[in-house]
Amino acid sequence: MADGPMPYGPPLSLESAKRAMAAAEAEAKKNDWPVVIFILDSTGHAVMMQRRDNTQYGSIRIAEGKARTALEFRRSSKAFQDLIAKGERALGFLSFDGITAVQGGVPIVAGGKIVGAIGVSGVTSDQDEQVALAGAQAVAGDC
Repeated sequence: MADGPMPYGPPLSLESAKRAMAAAEAEAKKNDWPVVIFILDSTGHAVMMQRRDNTQYGSIRIAEGKARTALEFRRSSKAFQDLIAKGERALGFLSFDGITAVQGGVPIVAGGKIVGAIGVSGVTSDQDEQVALAGAQAVAGDC
């Protein structure tokens, strides 16, 4: 981000969100992971949410928080987890409203702009991110 944060683009279309959801769900299904997948567009509005069978209900709120963190701060939610793990400004980040400082939320980028974000919750945070990245990468070539 030396040249500044990536700009926001137009809102993710429903068709792109469906592709992202299908790819994320395929990754979760392949690994038999019970997760919630939450997709926001670049305006911060929900486009899709899916809860796989036997996923804890609390993961709905967590997945949305991860997606919202990735969107509003234009970086993965893991960036905050990493800073806190290093002890860098940990107390400051923990006091900000709206930060879910746990891996599993990533921006969805198309045409060099952030068009949305995807958050996943239900398994370990690195597995959540694996599912989220599968979804985000499914629409990376869209413009």
